[in-house]
Amino acid sequence: MSESGKSVAAKLRRRVWAPAAIVLAAGTVIGLAVLEASANGPNESAGVHNLSANQPARQPKPTVVLVHGAWADASSWSGEVKSLQNAGYNVRAIANPVENLTTDAEYGHDFLKSIHGPIVLVGHSYGGAVITNAAAGLPNVKALVYVDAAAPAPGETNGQLSGADSVLATKPKTQLFTTTTYPNAPAGASELYLNENVFVHNFANDLPRAEAEQLWASQRGASTAAFDTKSKAAAWKTIPSWYFISTGDQIITPTSEQAMARRAHSHVTTFHGGSHLTLISHPDAVTAVIRSAINSVG
Repeated sequence: MSESGKSVAAKLRRRVWAPAAIVLAAGTVIGLAVLEASANGPNESAGVHNLSANQPARQPKPTVVLVHGAWADASSWSGEVKSLQNAGYNVRAIANPVENLTTDAEYGHDFLKSIHGPIVLVGHSYGGAVITNAAAGLPNVKALVYVDAAAPAPGETNGQLSGADSVLATKPKTQLFTTTTYPNAPAGASELYLNENVFVHNFANDLPRAEAEQLWASQRGASTAAFDTKSKAAAWKTIPSWYFISTGDQIITPTSEQAMARRAHSHVTTFHGGSHLTLISHPDAVTAVIRSAINSVG
């Protein structure tokens, strides 16, 4: 064959093999797509058109809503907010009035109704009682996460769930709190502030002393009515839940939290050490549990 003939033949070979390579690559993609569909459920034929028609639509990422507890504010979630935002999640840490469990839950419920798409709802301490009620009747709340928190049943109060060995149950109230009045308080209700010694040594006991003292100085008051109001709902009966339990928590004790987690059939993570403010001292550990709940959605 002449040199010109060889050149023409080479060009023809390239034209034949190039489409073949495209078909091979496409076949690889199709094969992977079929494998993925098979793992998620039955599919029809191996054709691309039928496969994409039968695959369920991808669920949107859930919004994570964080509810703080007593003697704290939304900034206590700063570490978790940063980590979750860096991972691409929409996060909202909302203010919790800590005035009355019924009205605090209604406040949270109304906020949750403004969110479209799935929600992972997280509560710390008294915030756990709030999310237990706020999530009731909202089908887009897909997971509850309790972080060193209370998860009451209907008829129970938050104040009943601290545990027999909690510092709140073993010390006189005069040693625990500074008490004040506040406007429009219900009859017999007052505002409570944790005393410095209790805050530093029993509430924030795994934080550096200087940081604990700063948090004590900036704490929000909590109404006695918040702890005395009976829970009306128990969203954990129908919504999957996760429980983060710090063994160093002296406010809501591990024994009490484990009992609440068992009856809620929660996924339990036990953190060895920490305090009632492990969400501040070890936000990565708390975020990991929140991420487990997120991964269960969709």
